[in-house]
Amino acid sequence: MDGTTLAFVGFGALMLLLLFRMSVGAAMLLVGAAGIWMIRPVASLPVVAGEIFGEATNYSLTILPLFILMGNLAGISGMSRDLYDAAHSWIGHLKGGLASATIVGCAGFSALSGSSLAAALTMGKVSLPQMQRYEYDNGLATGAIAAGGTLGILIPPSAGFVIYAILTEESIGRLFMAGVLPGLLLTVLFIAAIYVVVALNPGKAPQSARVDTMGERVAALGRALWIIGIILLTIGGIYSGVFSAVEAAGIGAFLALIVCFIRRAITWQTLREVTTSTLKSTGMVFFILFGAFVFKTFIGFTGVTYAMTQWVEAQGYSASQVVIAVLLLFVVLGTFMEGFAILVLAVPLVQPLLESLGVDLIWFGVLMVIVLEMALISPPVGVNVFVVKGIAPGVSLNTIFRGIWPFWLAMFLAVVLILLMPQIALFLPGRMFG
Repeated sequence: MDGTTLAFVGFGALMLLLLFRMSVGAAMLLVGAAGIWMIRPVASLPVVAGEIFGEATNYSLTILPLFILMGNLAGISGMSRDLYDAAHSWIGHLKGGLASATIVGCAGFSALSGSSLAAALTMGKVSLPQMQRYEYDNGLATGAIAAGGTLGILIPPSAGFVIYAILTEESIGRLFMAGVLPGLLLTVLFIAAIYVVVALNPGKAPQSARVDTMGERVAALGRALWIIGIILLTIGGIYSGVFSAVEAAGIGAFLALIVCFIRRAITWQTLREVTTSTLKSTGMVFFILFGAFVFKTFIGFTGVTYAMTQWVEAQGYSASQVVIAVLLLFVVLGTFMEGFAILVLAVPLVQPLLESLGVDLIWFGVLMVIVLEMALISPPVGVNVFVVKGIAPGVSLNTIFRGIWPFWLAMFLAVVLILLMPQIALFLPGRMFG
């Protein structure tokens, strides 16, 4: 069996195992190890062991447990509620303001947690009761939570960018900076989507919260200064070059722990819960990475990426045409595959092709992460939708999926804008690194 055929057989076997609900990490590890054995039997065990050991001892991956810990500490300290309360106080009285405050809260919490699921779950518990109290349409309310949570893998510190950086061997710091302006752009587009929905159908946000006085607004903003300060310190420190992304994660986690002690939010029970949650999430991500690198090595051995590159060059396709085609493929895959699975499966396949065409992988990484955000809310397997369903058991899945479409279109518009204006993603990395 030639290498290209073996690669397609491997992908088919992988899809079959995922269809039978095997975990992504285990499926990639199994197929990758078996494929390497079929090509180079003697080298299979050393290669698999070497890839796993190499990732387990990768210093850059220290950033993952630290940022996960920081997000968990922010949740138990009450900083996430403070951020939502501040947004609620300033814009909650506007038409659709509570949904917009949810988006702002998710964006802020994303800058601490780096996790879309954590952002949707944490901010959903805080914001959904408020929106239901003011009789917001269930579709708009739950759609805002599900979409706002997706900002967790775009706004740094993004777990999606960390995984992408490890897979492509790109700079984590560059990717973090590249995600700042697109993250702000997408936040604004989400708020604009809410405004359009409410303008077209005022019944979706029939009541407004009371208007807080300026003193109440300043007080709410003051309570949120803890989380705002940590965000500015970590992101600003990376941008200014004072410390690396890994060091920023350690400083952020330490400051979040200090806030927990100041607010007396730390008990033996909460400390055990935070530690357990951090270890579980970290272990899951590391296991997926082990499988991804073994599978990536298998794909490299087959030579299929070189064959794809030769074929694309023979057809005369331009870099922009290939990028658009790949992104459209990811959009389709997002309707039946989880975004994280698409990331670890697709990057090893398309990276050599994009590099041969001279595509900037930092720019492409931002585009890919936004497309993965679309997968997080795309029917029928949008993971964030099921997270929101867990905190809104009285709302049907159909209602939630109907509510996400304005936000899905906002993400699509963001992709188009970044395709047309790459400097949205590349301006800050260029200023920081040259």
